[in-house]
Amino acid sequence: MSAAATGAEQAETVTEDQQPLPRHVEVAIVGAGFGGLGAAISLERAGFRDFAVLERGSEVGGTWWFNSYPGCQCDVPSNLYSFSFARKPDWSRSYPEQPEVLDYLRECTRRFGIRDRIHLDCEMREATWEEAEQRWRIDTSRGEVFARVLVVAPGLLSEPKTPDIPGLDTFEGETVHTARWGEGRDFAGERVAVVGTGATAVQLVPRLQPEVERLYVLQRTPPWVLPLLDRAVGDRLKRLYRAVPAAQDVARGFVYSLREPLAVPMAIAPKLAKLLEAVSRAHLRRQVRDRELRRTLTPDYVVGCKRMLLTNAWYPALTSANVELITEGLEEIRGRILVGSHGTEREVDAIIFATGFTPTDPPIAHALRGTDGRTLAEAWDGSPQAYLGTTVAGFPNLFFMYGPNTNLGHNSIIYMLESQYEYLMRAMRAMRDRGLGRIEVREDVQRAFNEGVQRRLKSTVWNSGRCASWYLDADGENPVMWSDFTFRFRRLAKGFDLDEHHVAARARDGAGREPTAVG
Repeated sequence: MSAAATGAEQAETVTEDQQPLPRHVEVAIVGAGFGGLGAAISLERAGFRDFAVLERGSEVGGTWWFNSYPGCQCDVPSNLYSFSFARKPDWSRSYPEQPEVLDYLRECTRRFGIRDRIHLDCEMREATWEEAEQRWRIDTSRGEVFARVLVVAPGLLSEPKTPDIPGLDTFEGETVHTARWGEGRDFAGERVAVVGTGATAVQLVPRLQPEVERLYVLQRTPPWVLPLLDRAVGDRLKRLYRAVPAAQDVARGFVYSLREPLAVPMAIAPKLAKLLEAVSRAHLRRQVRDRELRRTLTPDYVVGCKRMLLTNAWYPALTSANVELITEGLEEIRGRILVGSHGTEREVDAIIFATGFTPTDPPIAHALRGTDGRTLAEAWDGSPQAYLGTTVAGFPNLFFMYGPNTNLGHNSIIYMLESQYEYLMRAMRAMRDRGLGRIEVREDVQRAFNEGVQRRLKSTVWNSGRCASWYLDADGENPVMWSDFTFRFRRLAKGFDLDEHHVAARARDGAGREPTAVG
């Protein structure tokens, strides 16, 4: 039975084609990207069917719905960047592009029968823990929802970061962040500036270059770039995957076994990163003949300190006649004139910000209030932390997907998410089997875990690679990256232990009745 059918009351604000928003559910999930949808499917498969997914966008997909800029492509092979419990035998490419990933997520909602519990255009504004009732009160753009358990899956790359530049508000042309591309954008024949040279820019610039009159790429720091070993998946291999599903499982395991050892130069023995650097330098020499331009495009930090980028098209685009690489930050805007930090001036018709996101200050943290009334942002005080990136002391019955210190520099985040789903399911079963209404990780357990993570991170390329990256917070701590092999994270997630938590039996209502059991 759907969550919509189990709620005793319905919120009033309902538009055509929307499912009525339930008033009461056992589990509310915020976000319908990989994290939220995977959690919902895992709950469904485990028999915990009284849930609602709250998604602020107009379609499922999360990052893959908001990021629709030309060239948007996954940098993890499709066989690994997909749920292990939801095979897709007919991926068109080894590295899928955005439309295909989005279609895959849509298909998953239909395949597992959860579409009726997904509420689109439903933004969570605030969620407050109510101790007496052992529940979360969730204020959304479509009304209030009460949930015993709250799963938040906002994604790490969901909230765009646009620099505060003098004159931006009076710029006379068009501006857009790549994470809010939308539909119908056309820059053909225009003079365009792309601000940033990270993962988004290296995909977007080669697609823009043939269309625009002039393209200015503003670079503060060059990235390390590796070849993209992408190819079309042949019909013969697709037929094999359909006929013998285990063959795709073998392929998934093979890809995992190739990528997991990259944790060694990243986190275990950073000196080995020189091997990756040699590959990147050779790639640059092959594609850029101009010695001065090569010097400008060569990073001066350890490979992996910032995200390594996979592309074969970035360097050829930068050497095109209508492209100019400007090695300055954007200092000021005067009308249509962009002024660089070294005084360079260029007149443009449009500015595209490929300037990343805010992972160390996630907006959702400002909207969650725990046992003492403080927001999660106040509790974190600029440095997010959680136990296994999943649970947070002071915030009972709250589970993060893709939370602090779960990001990777070498493998698929889907593997990490599925480990978190396992942790969530074990917690849900414990609550059901023991009649618990409240579960909260102990502060000392969370502190010990995070001290260990931060200690291991100090010697990794992310912390000691001589770069200023979005992995580090204002205090130099790293609340973003996982510090070890992914299989070790999975082993820890499987070891759910009630003794590491504060728990309480399920409260009874005013009439002395127990609320509906979990699951």
